[in-house]
Amino acid sequence: MGITIITATLIVLLSAFNGIETMIENLYSEFDTDLTIRVEKGKSFNEERIDMKKLAKLEGVKNHSRVVEEVVILKRDKKWVSVNMLGVEPSFLKMTNMADNMAEGEPNLREEGEDRAILGAGVLGKLEGYVPKQVGVDMVDCYVPKRDAKIRPGKSPFQQKKIGVSGTISYNREVSSQFMIIPFDLSRELMEFDDEISAIYIDAKEGVDNAELKERVQKLVGSDFKVKTSYEKNELIYKTSQSERIIVLIILLFIFVLAAFNLVASLTMLFVEKLEDVKTMVSFGTPRKYIFRIFFIEGLLISGKGILFGLILGYAVCWAQLQFSLIKMPNSNGEAFPIGLSAMDGLLIFSLVAALSILFSYFPVAYLIRRNVKS
Repeated sequence: MGITIITATLIVLLSAFNGIETMIENLYSEFDTDLTIRVEKGKSFNEERIDMKKLAKLEGVKNHSRVVEEVVILKRDKKWVSVNMLGVEPSFLKMTNMADNMAEGEPNLREEGEDRAILGAGVLGKLEGYVPKQVGVDMVDCYVPKRDAKIRPGKSPFQQKKIGVSGTISYNREVSSQFMIIPFDLSRELMEFDDEISAIYIDAKEGVDNAELKERVQKLVGSDFKVKTSYEKNELIYKTSQSERIIVLIILLFIFVLAAFNLVASLTMLFVEKLEDVKTMVSFGTPRKYIFRIFFIEGLLISGKGILFGLILGYAVCWAQLQFSLIKMPNSNGEAFPIGLSAMDGLLIFSLVAALSILFSYFPVAYLIRRNVKS
């Protein structure tokens, strides 16, 4: 029972971590494009420093978008909030699959000849705004710092622009609470840029390895620019998840070691009960190796049944969670806790638990035979 419970727990927890990793990857990978190009020094650069035509034709590149980034202030009535402004080209909407991540409205950067903004759902909530269903457009005031502006009494250091809101997005909490998407040309106008941009976002073709594509892009743009994959942009999040997974695995294996002492105790008690029979067998000339094999195989049978039942129980619990959503995530409006089944996890757990079971069967039996059976 001890081996069964520990094995099942390992399956359930590793499957839960798989689900969490998949959820995190989906949350961040859709809004974060596959590759991002930025200048090595400074916040912006002249786009003519990169051959955009060669970049578009580069093997593995599906789409790309020039981007202007800046922290700006939004105002609606008496509410103020600072956001990360992204001025993007229309291709960015397809690259980030924005249509499927809209909380309200439509993913439009222009409507009826007017520029429109797409806000994070949390941003519009802080401004106590809304997306009209039928008539009209909710307007927000955008304040952008002027370039090289000298602060003088009575003169504003900000450039102001009223922008209509076409919709809100909700990829994850960070995007929802911090971002505003506007047309690329409008962002250049607000930032007083001529040919300058902040970054280039790249969407890779399906099946292309991001690391390999990064090398090709880096070779094209040169050492003055740094190219990062979506994984590298969120490296801390992914590494934290992996570290937690490894730590939990180590802790559970340590608990399994403690539970395996039950196996040692069972084999010891069995040996004590059969000691007289063992001595009789020895007197008839039975070799020590044969007696060792009997008790060793008995230990393997006990642990083997525990591992088998544990694997069945663990995968059954995961299957039940996938089918019936038994456990809900907190503060998620009833969303089921994510589970990711993996045959490789089962193989890993089987290998680790089996190896420990062999050790905890072999050494106790070898010790008992050496101490109590004379050749």
